[in-house]
Amino acid sequence: MAQPLDDIRAETTDCRLCALSETRTNVVFGVGNPHAEVMFIGEAPGKNEDLGAEPFIGAAGQYLNSLLALAGLKREEIYIANVLKCRPPENRDPRPEEIEACTPYLRAQVRSIAPEILVTLGNFATRFILKTDRGITGLRGQVHITGRFSVLPIFHPAAAIYDRSKEPVMENDFRLLGRLIAQRRRERAERGAQGA
Repeated sequence: MAQPLDDIRAETTDCRLCALSETRTNVVFGVGNPHAEVMFIGEAPGKNEDLGAEPFIGAAGQYLNSLLALAGLKREEIYIANVLKCRPPENRDPRPEEIEACTPYLRAQVRSIAPEILVTLGNFATRFILKTDRGITGLRGQVHITGRFSVLPIFHPAAAIYDRSKEPVMENDFRLLGRLIAQRRRERAERGAQGA
């Protein structure tokens, strides 16, 4: 049986499984609808997130909010978490031992929320969820199936802030997400009608 989100959050609060616990201000657990149809998974908290104890509240989060509308979503409908719950110093890349220590929490979150669609933002989330060494550039723009989840890899919003040429690509991927959600809802409605 899936563990309640509040119980998982309580476990992360005092986590000392890796050295990031020494430098964090706050554990950044995750936020959103605990029964979300769509769960977004980012890489790691940045400075604003570490201070505010919430994922995607800096510039990348503001951009993400605007992209959600292209998929017909609102922030309160989704759930957002990161591969790492603590900020790596200077926003460096997550290290393998940090990912290994932290991802049991992410797995527990996914089990608890039980979304239909996982949106992986950037390389680290995509490689972890799809168990691949391939980069985001070759995987984005397509729906991948892993277990019972549809997985849609998308560039991390921060990537488009630094490289504006990625904006049209990201907008197209969020429109694809909107079509995937609509398709899933139609399929659910048809199954419900057949069962009636």
